[in-house]
Amino acid sequence: MQQKAFRPLLAKYRDFDTNPANESIDKVITRIKNTNGEFLKIVVDDIIVGAICVVNKGSAHWISPMFILPEYQGKGIAQKTIISVEERFMEATSWELATILEEGRNCYLYEKMGYVKTSVTKEINNHTTLIFYRKEI
Repeated sequence: MQQKAFRPLLAKYRDFDTNPANESIDKVITRIKNTNGEFLKIVVDDIIVGAICVVNKGSAHWISPMFILPEYQGKGIAQKTIISVEERFMEATSWELATILEEGRNCYLYEKMGYVKTSVTKEINNHTTLIFYRKEI
């Protein structure tokens, strides 16, 4: 499911070393088993349509990755998921994440949800830059 969700971005940006579509199963299993985080299913009408990983970094919580199958994107699911995890982890005093700067829809979503661009960016290749966001609670 993670591969299917991220494959279009991998084809577009060719970020083979960082794109979750290209991760080994061992890396995914390590993320799932991380004792400082939770890997949660995103379910709509009893169908698993994606997942979100939340890692506790003390008072800050990190979201990475969050993915939704392409056929379910654009339906407000990501927004509802973010609200749900923020409510679930009430102890968090801030939230952090990174997304592809060139993906305007993603940036718009996070900004609409109250996340603010930080000054931190990371160039992945000639086509791709990660932009980091933070939300204070």
